[in-house]
Amino acid sequence: MNNWCFSKGLLLKKLENAIVLSIYVVGVMVASPGWTQEVENNYKKQERIDNSFHFERIKPATATLKQEEIKTAQAITQVTGVQINPAVDGLEVILETATGNQLVPLILPEGKSLVIDILDATLVLPDEEVFRAANPAEGITEITVEPLQGNSIRMTVTGETQAPNAEVIPSEQNLVLSISSDGKIVTEADESIIVTVTRSAEREQDVPRSITVIEREDIENQTGLNNNLQNILGKLVPGLGAPTQSISSFGQSLRGRNVSVLIDGVPQSTSRNVFRDFQTIDPAEIERIEVLRGPTALYGDGATGGVINIITRGAGEEKFITQGEIGINGSLTNLSDSFGENLKWSIAGNEDIVDYRVSFGYRGTDGFFDADGDRIPSDPNAQGGFADTRTLNALGKIGIDISEQQRLQLTFNYFDDRQDTDFTTDPRVNLSEEPEQARAIEGLDLDNPQESENTLVNLQYSHENILGGSLNTQIYYRDYFTSFFPFDAREFDSLGNTIFQSRVESEKWGGRVNLDTPILPEDRLSIVWGVDYFNENTEQPVNIFDPDEFDASNGLVFEAIGDRTWTPPLDLNSFGVFAQLESNISDRFIVRGGLRYENAGVDVEDFTTLAGNNIEGGELDFDATLFNLGAVYSATDNLSLFANFAQGFSLSDIGLALRNADAGFTVETLDPEPQKVDSYEIGVKGNWNNLQLSLSGFYNESELGTSFTAPGTVLRAPEQIYGLEASIDIQPAENWLLGGTITWIEGEIDTDDDGDFEDLDSFRIPPLKITAYLENETLPGWQNRIQALFSGTRDPEGDGFGLQEVDSYFVFDLLSSVDVGAGKVQLGVENIFNNDYLPVVSQLQTTNSSRSAARGTTFSLRYLFEF
Repeated sequence: MNNWCFSKGLLLKKLENAIVLSIYVVGVMVASPGWTQEVENNYKKQERIDNSFHFERIKPATATLKQEEIKTAQAITQVTGVQINPAVDGLEVILETATGNQLVPLILPEGKSLVIDILDATLVLPDEEVFRAANPAEGITEITVEPLQGNSIRMTVTGETQAPNAEVIPSEQNLVLSISSDGKIVTEADESIIVTVTRSAEREQDVPRSITVIEREDIENQTGLNNNLQNILGKLVPGLGAPTQSISSFGQSLRGRNVSVLIDGVPQSTSRNVFRDFQTIDPAEIERIEVLRGPTALYGDGATGGVINIITRGAGEEKFITQGEIGINGSLTNLSDSFGENLKWSIAGNEDIVDYRVSFGYRGTDGFFDADGDRIPSDPNAQGGFADTRTLNALGKIGIDISEQQRLQLTFNYFDDRQDTDFTTDPRVNLSEEPEQARAIEGLDLDNPQESENTLVNLQYSHENILGGSLNTQIYYRDYFTSFFPFDAREFDSLGNTIFQSRVESEKWGGRVNLDTPILPEDRLSIVWGVDYFNENTEQPVNIFDPDEFDASNGLVFEAIGDRTWTPPLDLNSFGVFAQLESNISDRFIVRGGLRYENAGVDVEDFTTLAGNNIEGGELDFDATLFNLGAVYSATDNLSLFANFAQGFSLSDIGLALRNADAGFTVETLDPEPQKVDSYEIGVKGNWNNLQLSLSGFYNESELGTSFTAPGTVLRAPEQIYGLEASIDIQPAENWLLGGTITWIEGEIDTDDDGDFEDLDSFRIPPLKITAYLENETLPGWQNRIQALFSGTRDPEGDGFGLQEVDSYFVFDLLSSVDVGAGKVQLGVENIFNNDYLPVVSQLQTTNSSRSAARGTTFSLRYLFEF
């Protein structure tokens, strides 16, 4: 069949609906091919691809239609059934007919809907007058088929953010339509997930690595339970430790090692690792999260466990859209003292070559309470969570399509998370020799509470035709501040026997240049290459408090009496260059390999430690060369096998070493050698219509580890870590989804470097983690999900930091949403059975004041809308 595309503007100006239909019928029946050609020529001048509607007509086999054919075309056809089948890029809709007559659709987009009128047809369904299907496919919210006056049928396909597209599939009897929601006509079956965390846009199944992609819908659902990003990831990502329920990610490793967190490619780390890299953006402003599991050097320093790249939300496809959210949250074990609220609002749109997004979000939380209704305090290690806080996030993004191949985009994001509480942990629980749970005490007097503030400016430029490939560049600036709860260090000589509160102040600017260049045609060989640079200035000063005032108030009053330097100002520069080759040896076999060279230098001035030791400053230089090699073999169209060797590295935490330095120590005597990790991985990925699965096994080792022997002390010794990860997602029937993940990791360290390995601590090596979920569309527009997390036991051999026995626990959550008006109401209930337990990181604490319980049953109720 041919498509005739009529300008929507021409329709509105010159044609009434009846005239359009009349011309269309005549066009089908007219015998003169000359007339047909004339009509096509006249309208071809008005044809526009965007905002067009399409009519489908039967092309006559001869120059003249016979009278019998005319009568057949005019006959009224009965549609006796409507069938919807899932397809790769959307779905297939079949209108079943009894007589075999051809149905001719007239297709017209209207707002977010696609209206399909069918002439000379009646709807004769066995059980109902109107056919309706809610949320039949991703991006499509509803399909209706209903009768119209005058022997016509109207099908309406409503999209989530834009009008879907339809293509008529040839059929001898029924009308078969292929519907897609991606803004493109369906031409080929392809449900590939495109990832960019590898520094080039490529299909996930072509990458010889384990990758987890979390889409916007999943992020939005999980924030209905908890707005803490690291808790969300802990429930969804294999290989990542279970949620800590705190603002610190200490104790939540990825494959037993540190993770590099990026926002649109900008690193969120500082030279002082404070484990708060997730506390830098509101999850409401995240479009998707790509997690590359396992060491990599693609982005430079810090990714010994993997990379988590956070991609911020863009303008979308609408000319103008407003989105909002209003909600409340609290604890069901103590509702009156836990009430919080959240408000979010955004506008976005596209106008010619410019697109934009502006958004603002506020979230307030009150007290956190355990399963018994007791308040959970915030302790010096922040394990008790970030209760009594207010969180602000503001994002602005503007993009300009300079040409069809060039784009410039500027992003600004401001995040501030500030605690304002009258409660702290009761120090009297530490008098007990037996393990006890931390408890709260009221009356805290602290001028500067815990806070995390992150300002990010990111300018990106891309060109799709440079040296036959693509260019992506960015320049960024980041201003970061975070403060901690005061710490009573009077028993530690190395900390000056003081009570102090520390803060980290960091400024970083840098840039990246990334080119994806083909070498051989048809993607047989290509290279991704580029350079990275950043400069960072970081320091960690402290406030000193009056110990007499502290003791007299039973640990409630913190009266500042001076400032000191804990970690001196560090001026760090880093330059890296890399090249990554990819070869498609055949349609089923892909090989990738590359190199990266990194050179860094740090400059430190003279300073005095908290213990009073004078340390001579100086300069340090260090470098590393790393490589990777991997291959993917597609055994079938749905099943692929991969193997990979990769190296990652992490710069030494110089600030941590300097702040605990002994007398006579100098900067230039410090060993700056970075930690280098070798990783080996094999795995399998499967992707069928109703089943997706992955299974991988890994082993990684390093000669210089980063294990803590006590807070503030790092042991650099050989380490080896190994494990298994699996994930599965199944659609057993229409409106049903289920799946889950399994993570098992073990690790060892050779503390004496004598070849005899002992168990690594449980801050680094998490217990067995199993997650599972079940989703169902209970009624049209009403979605329900129940999910579970199991954290197993672990009893490592030996005594020391993090080597205590860990008990298991089981937690269930409920998510329910229903479409209401222009949006949806969402209810989230976390820990629905009110399980009383301590997260792993709390179980490992050596002082009772840090053994904080997990939250009991909590709820979040919100309304999300758009117009």
